[in-house]
Amino acid sequence: MAILKKGSKKLLNAWAFYDWANSVYTLTIASSIFPIFYSALFISEIKIVEAFGMEFKSTALITYVTAFTFLVVAFTSPILSGIADYVGNKKNFLKFFCYVGSIGCIGLYWFDKTPERIHFSLLFYFMGLIGYWGSLVFYNSYLPDIAFEEQQDSISAKGFSMGYLGSVLLLVLNLLMVMYPQWFGFDISISNAILENGSEMEISEALKKAKDEASFEAMRISFITVGVWWALFSQYSFYYLPKGTSSGHKVTRSIVFNGLKELGLVWKELKLDLRLKRYLYAFFVFSMAVQTIMLIAVYFGEEEISWRDDDAKTLGLIGSILLIQLIAILGAFLTSRASRKYGNIKTLIVVNIIWMCLCFYAYFMKTPPQFYIAASLVGLVMGGIQALARSTYSKFLPETDDTTSYFSFYDVAEKIGIVIGMVIFATIDQITGSMRNAILFLFIFFLWGIILLFRVPKHQVKK
Repeated sequence: MAILKKGSKKLLNAWAFYDWANSVYTLTIASSIFPIFYSALFISEIKIVEAFGMEFKSTALITYVTAFTFLVVAFTSPILSGIADYVGNKKNFLKFFCYVGSIGCIGLYWFDKTPERIHFSLLFYFMGLIGYWGSLVFYNSYLPDIAFEEQQDSISAKGFSMGYLGSVLLLVLNLLMVMYPQWFGFDISISNAILENGSEMEISEALKKAKDEASFEAMRISFITVGVWWALFSQYSFYYLPKGTSSGHKVTRSIVFNGLKELGLVWKELKLDLRLKRYLYAFFVFSMAVQTIMLIAVYFGEEEISWRDDDAKTLGLIGSILLIQLIAILGAFLTSRASRKYGNIKTLIVVNIIWMCLCFYAYFMKTPPQFYIAASLVGLVMGGIQALARSTYSKFLPETDDTTSYFSFYDVAEKIGIVIGMVIFATIDQITGSMRNAILFLFIFFLWGIILLFRVPKHQVKK
């Protein structure tokens, strides 16, 4: 295979296509079906879970595992990126995390609440989460390698848009499986004894129970579809993305922690680049709030919104996620166009103002229609802020061949921010007993981020 030139259409499309492959994880596992599955498995039956020799509230357990995973990614990604730079083969690391995540998603099929299997179940959840976020370290670091500066905003937006579109297609299939399991061959029949001797109410209850069990099995199958989709479609990206600049070096003990040293060097460079340093401060703060909202959105909708019944809740929550993804496609391109006209920083300030207003709105919303309005606004600014934050950082980077270490620093900042945001959110929720108070508190982070964005210089300033 001939090596594609930087900026070539085929290379850019191959890079963006990995978003199509891996975004199904964030939509089905992180945002919609798994939280609903987890709720049905734990919350509706038991509040306390035994794990690691302790008793946890079921929602707290999954939150702790999620936070722990992000901590692991934050501390291991610089080590791995350092090894990737030294060996000169970031593609292998991208593949490794892709396959770890894919296997983790498939393994969720066997997720079980019993004490004998809970640790094994949480391991698969951990693998899916670490596979997704670990792969992003190397995926994001490809951006300045495959695209010229003037191409980076548009191709970054295209990547997010392809991810939203691909993940929506699979989620629609998964949603149909869950809502109409009989269409896909799942058994919803009941015994002849109940049909012949049962009352109308008993037959109705038996049919509902059979359908619920079939829907639950469909949720498990949906986890397998995510893992297969992720591994299968990533092959197109793996085929065309460059291996990296091979050094011929072998990994030894002396370079295992080279990534941490590189991180220290990056920090020293950042302190000399006022624009990049101030932008990273702002990114750390507003990303903390954005990622926290995205991770808890379904749980918030499930707990704080007054749904008619369980079926309406399932359909409503997944429908709102679909709405977010579809509108996010438009939002990513609108934000990209706005950044070309008004500049990246000004556009990010406006987007953060919208997020700040959303925190106030979420505090007061109670009905499904209000939740759908919030979902529409979230979709409009979610894709935009993610794509623009990534491309802005890429454009602000100094001239360097060591893009992986710089993006590792970016990802570490994001992951630590997520952990802090989730801990703060959970603590406020636990103390006040309301997720509304917690989401209102996130207003402070958006306001702080806006103030920090105003302090970013228009041009590069070296100290």
